[in-house]
Amino acid sequence: MQLVRGLHNLDERHQGSVLTIGNFDGVHLGHQAILKRLIDCAKFHQVPATVMIFEPHPEELFAANNAPARLTSLREKLIQLKRYNIERVVIIKFNRQFSQMTAEDFVTELLVKKLGIKHLIIGDDFRFGYQRQGNYSLLQKLSTEYLFELENTKTLSMDGNRVSSTLVRDALARGDLSYAEKLLCRPYSITGRVFHGDKRGRTIGFPTANILIKSCVNPLKGVYAVKLILNEGTQQQTEHFGVANIGQRPTVGGMREQLEVHCFNFDEDIYGQAVMVQFFNFIRREQKFDGLEQLVEQIGKDVIRAKKMFALEI
Repeated sequence: MQLVRGLHNLDERHQGSVLTIGNFDGVHLGHQAILKRLIDCAKFHQVPATVMIFEPHPEELFAANNAPARLTSLREKLIQLKRYNIERVVIIKFNRQFSQMTAEDFVTELLVKKLGIKHLIIGDDFRFGYQRQGNYSLLQKLSTEYLFELENTKTLSMDGNRVSSTLVRDALARGDLSYAEKLLCRPYSITGRVFHGDKRGRTIGFPTANILIKSCVNPLKGVYAVKLILNEGTQQQTEHFGVANIGQRPTVGGMREQLEVHCFNFDEDIYGQAVMVQFFNFIRREQKFDGLEQLVEQIGKDVIRAKKMFALEI
């Protein structure tokens, strides 16, 4: 998969594409339907299937304190897009200057002149350009003028609800991991590298792999039954059942949000390794205990609950 980072890296090599545009946060079932259609059209036109995304999300620029939690980091999003055989991803740096581009300039200067689009596929709620003034009616007018095909995808629904990143976030927030998995067509996961923590877990009998969370706001908080996956996507891939806490660790005076995973019957040295943590069941909310003794007692209970959820021997 080819990555094009920034407008300044677009040149004549990138002329000719079938394109879709969006944040694709989570790459859920609705996104997957768009990607499948994108690939079919790209094969017909014999040009690269291209996805344009924005980094950071526009909401993170304009409403940083109130921006919704990210379902996927940029790296996680790119991994998912590659899995769906997307050939090219154009990453647009979304800043104040770019946000001033008019809707017409967005189409003529970027989509037509820079990318030479042959076919554009968009979601039914797509808005673009300065103050989100661009809409489907404008695209229809410009597609006729610049001779590119335009397609508006239909809303995908599940259980009477429109499949969206917001619907996934809501499912995660209420601890409904199985519904989130249905919407994503995979277990919800977080990837990151294992770093050296304070190693307090070893002293209390529950060693953990500590994974720093880069997102400003995370959709999950609390204790979960999980799988930790090493060497994901390779022949060396291994999976390990465990229990995870995601939060600030108030009992030990934690300040930054991080993910801690205790794997059952596991003693490998994985510091510095990239891992994937898949979330399967919600156990409880994070809470502050009066001391380590109460914390240890509760972790023991959490481990038993997680093992029961996975039907493991206790």
